[in-house]
Amino acid sequence: METIQSNDPCTSPSSACGGGDARCDLVTVPTRQGLEAVDILRRGAADAVGPVLHDDGCGTLGFLVPAGTAAGWDVPGSTCTETDGRGLRLNPEPPVEGSDWLLPPGEADLATDPAVLRRALGEAARLIEAADNCR
Repeated sequence: METIQSNDPCTSPSSACGGGDARCDLVTVPTRQGLEAVDILRRGAADAVGPVLHDDGCGTLGFLVPAGTAAGWDVPGSTCTETDGRGLRLNPEPPVEGSDWLLPPGEADLATDPAVLRRALGEAARLIEAADNCR
């Protein structure tokens, strides 16, 4: 599966989601793929992954990415939602009932770089496909 780079309008993931406005977008993926991607990101470059939200009820992981990412997000099997800070607070309490932080704010970068996340999700999908084909 080949992933496509998009023209990300954000300058830097570290400048996103900072301050009091908490303007981030949220990339949501199935839990299995998300956990693989988190593992890939954490094995790679230091501090490559921002806060990650686990929604057990929906079986998804959500990666905080810089605001504006949703406009060009095109990774199959995932969605990217603009939040404009609505209901999204970067504090220890998860913003959605029934969810919990896998990587809470303060223990991770402010946001995950969308290009790095795109590559990790692609690699995770390939690993999962390979594992499933070995059964």
